[in-house]
Amino acid sequence: MKKCILSVILLCLTACSANNELDDIDASSSLMPKGESYYDLINLPLPQGAIIAAVYDFRDQTGQYKPVPSSNFSTAVPQSGTAFLAQALNDSRWFIPVEREGLQNLLTERKIVRAALNGDASKLPQLNSAQILMEGGIVAYDTNVRTGGAGARYLGIGASTQFRVDSVTVNLRAVDIRSGRLLSSVTTTKSIISMEVSAGVFKFIDAQELLESELGYTSNEPVSLCVASAIETAVIHMIADGIWKGAWNLADKSTGLRNPVLQKYWLEAHSEARVLAKIRED
Repeated sequence: MKKCILSVILLCLTACSANNELDDIDASSSLMPKGESYYDLINLPLPQGAIIAAVYDFRDQTGQYKPVPSSNFSTAVPQSGTAFLAQALNDSRWFIPVEREGLQNLLTERKIVRAALNGDASKLPQLNSAQILMEGGIVAYDTNVRTGGAGARYLGIGASTQFRVDSVTVNLRAVDIRSGRLLSSVTTTKSIISMEVSAGVFKFIDAQELLESELGYTSNEPVSLCVASAIETAVIHMIADGIWKGAWNLADKSTGLRNPVLQKYWLEAHSEARVLAKIRED
């Protein structure tokens, strides 16, 4: 009877643990979660005027695929960099992205509209030309940058934890369309953390009966969210770098230069003394 009760208790504990983990998961559809970089992006000071930017392609340049046993055709990073970049540029309020990835589809639709207007192109407004061209891509994906763990076991009862850190790196460049001059180039990186925690019992109750129980969970940061965060950070650094170099201007310098988000990213790229001197100078 004692052994039966013990087995039931172990089963209940395992089931309750699994249910608690599942309770935290929302099965309904929702907006993509936002990280700290996104809230920094939308809290930047306003520009003197939004810049029209074209994004043709922001692709994966790593050429890496997921390790076995995944399919040889499954890439290590998502191929949606252009979409993430266009959204980050639009949400920043500093840039107005114009459609270029699906330009052929857009031109086809304009031909259909022009045909419906009996060829009268004067009723169809012209496409906006961009002022700057956004270039770059996902330039690196490094796995097992750091690995480690710890564990202990005593009399068949033990627990352990393991972690792994990967990293994704993106490069973003702003090019002046009129001159082809490189206005700004930024490279950012984001860590991707995976963790596993487990506990178990492996113990002989008597000479012929064995008690064995395991409990654990794993947590893996979605690569897509990390890529989006790295791109958002690159956009913020590009805006900050452009303000620093005078490539684009703030709507209100007196308050914009004291914006905590702007100063935070300036301090990442420059020394505190140079940042303070820049604020006093302007």
